[in-house]
Amino acid sequence: MNTYLQSVIDHVKEKYKNEPEFVQTVEEVFTSIDPVVEAHPEYEKVDLLNRMVEPERMFTFRVVWIDDNGKVHTNTGYRCQFNGAIGPYKGGLRFHPSVYPGIIHFLGFEQTFKNSLTGLPIGGAKGGSDFNPAGRSDAEIMRFCQSFMTALYRYIGPDVDVPAGDIGVGGREIGYLYGQYRRIKGVWENGVLTGKGMSYGGSLVRPEATGYGAIYYLEEVLKHEGETIQGKTIAVSGFGNVAWGICKKAAQIGAKVVTLSGPDGYIYDKDGVSTEEKINYLLEMRASNRNRVEDYAKKFGVPFFKGEKPWGVKVDIVMPAATQNDVDMAQAKKIVENGVKYYIEVANMPTTNDALNFLRAQKGVIVAPSKAVNAGGVGVSALEMAQNSDRMIWTEEQVDAELHRMMKNIHDSSAAAAAEYGLGYDLVAGANIAGFKKVATAMLEQGIF
Repeated sequence: MNTYLQSVIDHVKEKYKNEPEFVQTVEEVFTSIDPVVEAHPEYEKVDLLNRMVEPERMFTFRVVWIDDNGKVHTNTGYRCQFNGAIGPYKGGLRFHPSVYPGIIHFLGFEQTFKNSLTGLPIGGAKGGSDFNPAGRSDAEIMRFCQSFMTALYRYIGPDVDVPAGDIGVGGREIGYLYGQYRRIKGVWENGVLTGKGMSYGGSLVRPEATGYGAIYYLEEVLKHEGETIQGKTIAVSGFGNVAWGICKKAAQIGAKVVTLSGPDGYIYDKDGVSTEEKINYLLEMRASNRNRVEDYAKKFGVPFFKGEKPWGVKVDIVMPAATQNDVDMAQAKKIVENGVKYYIEVANMPTTNDALNFLRAQKGVIVAPSKAVNAGGVGVSALEMAQNSDRMIWTEEQVDAELHRMMKNIHDSSAAAAAEYGLGYDLVAGANIAGFKKVATAMLEQGIF
């Protein structure tokens, strides 16, 4: 490995040793770009890589709110504006008890390269809070969102930083956040948030975009291998918006999702999550705030496996779509033993580094990275920004066509980047290289700061 590149990785490991998610994703991305760094000695002259792993700015703020019983609660809020070299900062807000600075650093760094891959002018950011919305009333969530935005509003804007939703932040939360932003600013800057409702500047296809985009990317991989998606079986984790979009699009084009999972375990539906009733029930499950996939098993009479993950099920395609580090080495070995050919990451960093390296080393297994596969969500968010700027609403067909084109381009540019550096059809390395090169070029051209 290039000595400068290795020194940066070692520096990150030492400085951020208490943030394992951030260290893991930096190591994964930077290991892939070794041939690029070797070919560009000018990176070291301007210390580009050390600049790239440090966020441009990180805000931490107190969020105080009152529950329905009058009790006062205090949470911590975060916004990390990681890299704005190619456009205004863009990335989701996550409300979950696991949120801490390391999660925000990791997600902001990853978002920078994902946004670069879309080909759209958007930089990388991430934010959120350790607030847990599960079990809270609508009124409590509204009061929390209002307090959160009261602290956040001064750091964001349509040409500065445009947050979106993530885990724990859906259309309801975006609505409360935007209402408070408008209340404070007294202006109609609906381009300041994406994932909005259609009544105030949202985009068609946005709720489905990440799942739809993942399937469109998968189709390009299958096409490269001379196969089609029709008749394929898919194991998916999670049951939120992303899993819902995957199930919906897969059913439309003749594939079959046979697993869903939650914190309580997973279900196996041999007939597939393929009917309108089953697919719509995923929305009910999410809205219930129960966070239990067993509800699906009870409603449709399918097996439920308490406390287990779905990676031992024999399928054609595996698509982890829930959360980070969902697939470890033991799970990866099960996937290989079952003869799975296509491992398509959808959630952010769903695979531990050792498991990812193991899967990539298996002959006949094709691995696609999350930063490429799930980029359709942020891509359609950027299209929402464009619609807000033009005071227009595009048709579903227009948005879907742009999403489909975007995912094809992401696949093709990743494959081309890998081939350029003699790496064959390595989609993980290719995505890292393609995303990195655009950001690196922009940083070089804008000088040292």
